[in-house]
Amino acid sequence: MSAGMSGSLIAVFVLLLLSAFFSGSETALTGVSRARMHVREQEGDRRAALVNRIREKKDRMIGALLLGNNLVNIMASALTTSILIKIFGDAGIIYATAVMTATILIFSEVLPKTYALHHTDGMAMAVAPFVRLVIMIFAPVTEMVSWVVRSILKLFGADITMVSGGSHMELLRGAIDMHRGPEEGVRAQRAMLRSILDLADVDVGEVMTHRKSVIMIDAGQPLGQVIENVLQSPYTRLPVWKERPENIIGVIHVKSLLKEMQLHEGRTDEISLDSLVGEPWYVPDSTTLFDQLQAFRERREHFALVVDEYGSFMGIVTLEDILEEIVGDIDDEMDEIVAGVRKQPNGSYLIDGTVTIRDLNREFEWKLPDDEDYSTLAGLVLHEAQMIPEAGRTFQFYGFTFEVLRRQRNQITLVRVAPPKKAKTA
Repeated sequence: MSAGMSGSLIAVFVLLLLSAFFSGSETALTGVSRARMHVREQEGDRRAALVNRIREKKDRMIGALLLGNNLVNIMASALTTSILIKIFGDAGIIYATAVMTATILIFSEVLPKTYALHHTDGMAMAVAPFVRLVIMIFAPVTEMVSWVVRSILKLFGADITMVSGGSHMELLRGAIDMHRGPEEGVRAQRAMLRSILDLADVDVGEVMTHRKSVIMIDAGQPLGQVIENVLQSPYTRLPVWKERPENIIGVIHVKSLLKEMQLHEGRTDEISLDSLVGEPWYVPDSTTLFDQLQAFRERREHFALVVDEYGSFMGIVTLEDILEEIVGDIDDEMDEIVAGVRKQPNGSYLIDGTVTIRDLNREFEWKLPDDEDYSTLAGLVLHEAQMIPEAGRTFQFYGFTFEVLRRQRNQITLVRVAPPKKAKTA
């Protein structure tokens, strides 16, 4: 073998190594976790910071790596072809095609990309300085190629500048859905994470306690009766109304009442109701849970009265209501526990009409629609049935079977729900 042929073989070997470098770098830098790189950059990792800078202009990165990869592959194929033609004549073209196809596929494409897929973050940070150098060297060519590509696409009516890769929220929701592990624990984790992302999309009106279920104090009662009602209530804050329930004049706090009773040594005739009632705080029912949570924190309050667009009293919302949207029901020793959902031996569920669709979807990972026209199970049945059904009527929507078991006047109070066989249940 001549010295020239030996040099050519060494050159082919080096070019294949470069091809592997370009292929593996492209896979690593495009698949690297942006979140982990951001965290490492915040911790002072310079390599992670460099990876983030490179990814900010992903089109330039991919263009440079593809240019380098094609360049070395073509050069390696050309050199191999010339060597084999000298040895085998014209048949060397066929041998070179077969040899280089197999060699490039295995050693310059599949092998480095497979390694990069399994060591994405580490490889991305390792190759980042060299990739930055490649991008700088090929910058003029890649810019020209990008301009040509955009111009050609525009001729066919495709403007790549209008294409969006999706919002961060979509990426987060996708990552949450892919979260896997022990089923019971992971399902609760997925529900909590989804609920956090939903805080900005859910209104206060969907989680508030409706005025029909709110325990309130009548200011017209004797003070002794007011105190007895407050102390018998399981809640620490109660709205106070005067003349009619919709006319809320304030909120009474159990702690304020106890302080007044201690101050007057239990003599209720010396206590003034006006001194116990605090200023009411009204919020629109269209306020998002995220905004309301921030408002609770800023005002250092846990309780607000909800009104509609006309100023009518609709119900109350508390800090606990919002927290329960994230972590599920929070019951303490003073709560009145209401079993809104009861699983039956046959796999169906007896569900109160007031249970929200959001709670059912979150608890059982169902896919029932949560429309703006309704928020409860009873609302869903009424919306789909387009009527007020009698007890005993059965309907099928979205693969579920709904049987109305109990109705009080025009309100559906109890429904038997049979989920489809494939639906996940607790």
